[in-house]
Amino acid sequence: MTAFRILRYIIVGCGLMATLWFAGLWLFVDTIKTMHEPDPQSDNQSTDAVVVLTGGSERLATGLAILKDARASKLLISGVHPGLTLDRLPVSKLLYDCCITIGHEAESTFGNAEETRNWMMAENFHSLRVVTANYHMPRSLMIFHALMPETILIPHPVQPDSVKLDQWWAHSGTASLLVTEYNKFLFAWLRTRVHAE
Repeated sequence: MTAFRILRYIIVGCGLMATLWFAGLWLFVDTIKTMHEPDPQSDNQSTDAVVVLTGGSERLATGLAILKDARASKLLISGVHPGLTLDRLPVSKLLYDCCITIGHEAESTFGNAEETRNWMMAENFHSLRVVTANYHMPRSLMIFHALMPETILIPHPVQPDSVKLDQWWAHSGTASLLVTEYNKFLFAWLRTRVHAE
């Protein structure tokens, strides 16, 4: 086999991989576009608990609203910086003391899933509403399913105002965010497959 033929195979292979990657990215973004925050008026499904994956103020507000509406009995805020306390949350001290747990151990989405799994086991909970940004939800659900296969998971995506999904490729900040998240999703998929085996 000549060097020219080898080079041609490499170029064709790289082109095929790039095509598959771009097709996957497009499907990934289309999936995110279908994720909308449930309407509180029609969303009557309750779970044992709700977890908020830190990363945006709207996520925390959503998690607190779910708790206050009694759609979950307890709230875990996962991935809070060790030096940060949330004792100024807009909730009563009684609700804070009885029903809100602050998790400081998680430093990644896998860490969120591990922290949540341990908390769910300690509380003997079996169903969970997951609150995070819509672009982060596919990766979060995949990892949570992998680490908590017996738990019923209800996605509760939040739409950040800064993420422009319409013509996302024309918004540099959104495009960069989605490409990064898609790559993280692919690496997480590989990691969960290795973990499963």
